[in-house]
Amino acid sequence: MVDANQTFVIVGGGLAGAKAAETLRAEGFTGRVILICDEREHPYERPPLSKGYLTGKDDRDSLFVHEPAWYAQADIELHLGQPAVHLDRAGRTVRLGDGTCVHYDKLLLATGAEPRRLDIPGTGLAGVHHLRRLAHAERLRGVLASLGRDNGHLVIAGAGWIGLEVAAAARSYGAEVTVVEPEPTPLHPVLGPELGQLFTDLHGEHGVRFHFGARLTEITGHDGMVLAARTDDGEEHPAHAVLAAIGAAPRTALAEAAGLALVDRADGGGIAVDASLRTSDPDVYAAGDVAAAEHPWLGTRLRVEHWANALNEGPAAARAMLGREVAYDRVPYFFSDQYDVGLEYSGYAPPGSYDQVVCRGDVGKREFIAFWLSEGRLLAGMNVNVWDVTEPVQKLIRSGAPLDPEALADPTVPLDALLPSPAQS
Repeated sequence: MVDANQTFVIVGGGLAGAKAAETLRAEGFTGRVILICDEREHPYERPPLSKGYLTGKDDRDSLFVHEPAWYAQADIELHLGQPAVHLDRAGRTVRLGDGTCVHYDKLLLATGAEPRRLDIPGTGLAGVHHLRRLAHAERLRGVLASLGRDNGHLVIAGAGWIGLEVAAAARSYGAEVTVVEPEPTPLHPVLGPELGQLFTDLHGEHGVRFHFGARLTEITGHDGMVLAARTDDGEEHPAHAVLAAIGAAPRTALAEAAGLALVDRADGGGIAVDASLRTSDPDVYAAGDVAAAEHPWLGTRLRVEHWANALNEGPAAARAMLGREVAYDRVPYFFSDQYDVGLEYSGYAPPGSYDQVVCRGDVGKREFIAFWLSEGRLLAGMNVNVWDVTEPVQKLIRSGAPLDPEALADPTVPLDALLPSPAQS
């Protein structure tokens, strides 16, 4: 039983933290709930920052997880614009930037991640950008509009999801775009060479230029403004703005200083948690981008930096804090929108884990489902401009059943028909 006099503290004002606070109240917790946010904004969702909000299709109010009045109505104590600077596990307190000390009985760390920085000359110029926070998106939106009006050039370091989505947004404003990527195709670690070319072609059709097999080595400028971006193979690209989209690093400083177990950076980093999202301290939990969780049926530790993970891990951690039996075992999922292409990806198929890629549908028309297989078993599936198939794809992944690649590729065979019968599973 959870005492109504207890205090549960959540550090992190993103989606995971906000949904954890919501779940505590929905599950009947009547003690104090304190939500600590280092941004002055109320908790908001991040996907629109590189999609609809960046392009101007989504308005600002649509970003927020809850209306501002909801927190008072739900009796959630908000500390906006206050970073947590110290965690005292022995004293069960969190100290904030203004010196305030907050006591906790249970603590959730949902501190998220921060954009990786380019370690090259010129990153201090005014035209160098990152995209992680609402303030970043607001600034970048103005920059893209200005580039579009003035026929300006944007150089993007990194052809991952953020880099590609911003490239698409920039082209919608009319900006010239060059993407510099060390791998041979976009999204190479995620999709491999088989599907990466799809995004080269898609963006090429919309006027984006790619420079593969290279890294930025210097950003040059004058009077604080960006003029060009140089690469390690001697090329120089005109640039009026540069976006560093080279990934994100989990924000583990608070946990590390407090002596919580972490995962090595070479293995993805993050705060080490078990399947119930509990850290090495039984009264401290972690969720969202910062949590590296043991996955019950994948048999590995995963740190997932996607919306669906924050949406679902926050509530799972809240239930675990309340003493419920929790084993977070959802199939990893993410989505992306670029130009007229929408996609959903389910599963986990890191490089070297699969031996076959099977496609169902018309890849040329970008209306298909791709399947990554290992010894006939489905590891991951990505539907491109094909909808309402996420559930059967995830069921096939969970089943672990060997599949007939020909049937998997045949659009006349319903995906549900490939599921093993209850007697077989």
